[in-house]
Amino acid sequence: MERANRRTLATLALPATLWLVLFFALPLLLVLIISLMQRGRYGGVVAEFSLENYARLFNPTFLTIFINSLEMAVITTVLCLLFGYPLAYFIARARPGLRNALLLLVIIPFWTNFLVRTYAWMIILRQEGLLNIALQSLGLTNEPLNLLFTPAAVIIGLVYGYLPFMVLPLYATIEKFDFALVEAAHDLGATEGKAFRHIMLPQTMPGIVAGCILVFIPSLGAYITPDILGGAKVMMVGNLITQQFLRTRHWPFGSALSILLMAIVAIGILIYYRTGGEELL
Repeated sequence: MERANRRTLATLALPATLWLVLFFALPLLLVLIISLMQRGRYGGVVAEFSLENYARLFNPTFLTIFINSLEMAVITTVLCLLFGYPLAYFIARARPGLRNALLLLVIIPFWTNFLVRTYAWMIILRQEGLLNIALQSLGLTNEPLNLLFTPAAVIIGLVYGYLPFMVLPLYATIEKFDFALVEAAHDLGATEGKAFRHIMLPQTMPGIVAGCILVFIPSLGAYITPDILGGAKVMMVGNLITQQFLRTRHWPFGSALSILLMAIVAIGILIYYRTGGEELL
């Protein structure tokens, strides 16, 4: 009977397994193989084994881009957490009718193409944009601020784009939290801060872990946002990989960059697993 159940489970898992092998494992293996080859004279790939592409990763220029990408991804994740946690708390504590409306407002941006939403931020952040007009109308600035094509503009775009990925898992965790525990802590003399740090924060940590993963990973490999809002002044890993494939036609080095990016992401996920993130994942 047990053997029959295992066969049934294996049969049910077969379509998903084939999908992962064909559209994940094999493409990843192909990228790894290309990263170990050399670039042709006019681009493309020459089937000659070489570790030169991985050695180039330690070039100071490329290391700087990687470090800047990590910094911007971390800043984006922290800002999304700072903005997302209070918002998720407010939604979870709202009355049912208002709660559904607020969740809908969080999800609505997904109904619009991400590229279109990013271009909308160009209209907001440019010198003649809505933000500068508002600041000058309020008398906060005397002249337009140079907001567009800066690292700050890229971070604004990333936070806007990935904030829902932080709010939704946090809401799912906070909504299940038993607030009677906080009331009990207050009865025992705990302040609001202590009750939050020692009771609510540990209980909602799975949502924080999941939200940080969902924000950090796409932020690190972001391409559209830094390309549009950063222009030529801000380059992240995603832009560098695109440049290697489409402009310089150095596919082996672009593949090596992709492997390194995936390795960093995998290490981050492994760390979260080791620290207890598997409870939610």
